[in-house]
Amino acid sequence: QVQLVESGGGSVQAGGSLRLSCTYTNNLACMGWFHQAPGEEREEVATINMRGGSQYYSSSARGRFTISQDKAARTVYLQINSLKLEDTGMYYCATYSGSCGRWRGRDLTHWGQGTQVTVSS
Repeated sequence: QVQLVESGGGSVQAGGSLRLSCTYTNNLACMGWFHQAPGEEREEVATINMRGGSQYYSSSARGRFTISQDKAARTVYLQINSLKLEDTGMYYCATYSGSCGRWRGRDLTHWGQGTQVTVSS
């Protein structure tokens, strides 16, 4: 059984930083973070290959987001720096099989419940 639990969201001012955590019981090949802004579709922003450790970032995330893992703690992190207003939304952790960094709706995927990030000016 795969269970994912996110934490670390909250309200922060623009320019600040947050670290999101995703603790899991089991994983598939890829572990990713997805951002869903209000009224928008869910977007994959950062993913890590759980076996090799390769990381993948969306163009909006590259340079400000860092994904990392602690296998002993069964936790994947998302460090977000220089937060912008457009980073506001729900952040979901997901583990999926397929091509890491190129999630498709048909991939076998397990989702966490999400954590809310609100960035204010």
